[in-house]
Amino acid sequence: MTNRALARMLQCSKHMKVKTVMMVPFYSVQAVNSWTKFAVQYGQMNMAAAEVIARRTAQMSQGSMTGPEAIGMFMEKATAFAAAGENAAVAAARGADPVSIATAALRPIRAKTRSNAKRLRP
Repeated sequence: MTNRALARMLQCSKHMKVKTVMMVPFYSVQAVNSWTKFAVQYGQMNMAAAEVIARRTAQMSQGSMTGPEAIGMFMEKATAFAAAGENAAVAAARGADPVSIATAALRPIRAKTRSNAKRLRP
């Protein structure tokens, strides 16, 4: 397109009553939705972890924590983080986008904290 043609188009557009609507690309809306979903899941995992910490602290202070619970408290973290690393590596190797990789890494940690919170509730 020549400069003259562009100038003519701009001149015509000034006199036309055309409403310009800014279009948001579809992929950016999907990305925002994906990151929002991840943030909600991360928040749920944090709330479950806080509940587990509070309940285990109460058990320790009352002297009611069992031996298997005390050992499991340490061992579960290593297995959950190993599974998280493996999930993230597999997702990255498959060419996933960053939010899918982060979600894959969060999945085993979130599952463990939620199961602990449910199990420790009276």
